[in-house]
Amino acid sequence: MLIREFVERDWSQVWPIIEEVIRAQETFPYDPAMTAEQSYGMWVEAAPGRTVVAVDGERVLGTAKMGTNRPGPGAHVSTASFMVAADARGRGVGTALCRDALTWARQRSYAGMQFNAVVESNRSAMRLYRREGFEVVGTVPGAFCHPVLGRVGLHVMYQEF
Repeated sequence: MLIREFVERDWSQVWPIIEEVIRAQETFPYDPAMTAEQSYGMWVEAAPGRTVVAVDGERVLGTAKMGTNRPGPGAHVSTASFMVAADARGRGVGTALCRDALTWARQRSYAGMQFNAVVESNRSAMRLYRREGFEVVGTVPGAFCHPVLGRVGLHVMYQEF
C-alpha cells in the first residue's frame, strides 16, 4: 500500500468511498444527500491543506484530508478526516492514513491535531485514534443521529505534539 497526494483522476474512485460512508449515516456528520460535486468541494483540500489516497496498485483503498483546524488564533492546531472503502477495512489502511496525517502535521510545526466530531459508536475509529495517541477531551451528548442507535455523542479528540 502506498499513500500519495490526491490527483484529479483519483476522484472517480474516491467519490464512491465518500458516497458509501455518508449514505450509511453511521460515522460522518455529512449530509447523506450530498452530490459528487458538493463532496469534491468539501473533501479536496486546497493548499496549504492536503488530500491523499491510499492505493494498492491503481486501486484507491482510502482517502484522507488534512489542514488547519481553525483560522487565526486557532491556526496552530491541525485536523484530519479519513475514509476507507468497506472492503478494505481492517487491513491497516486507516492506521496508515492517520499516521501520514500526523507526520504531515508535525512536519509543519502544528501544536497538535484535533478531531471535531468522532461518532462515539464508531468503535474502530475510537480504537485507532486512541492507539495513535488521541484522547477524548469532550463529548457533545446526542449530537449525532445514528440510523440504528438513535442519538449518540460526538467526541472531540485531541493529540498534543
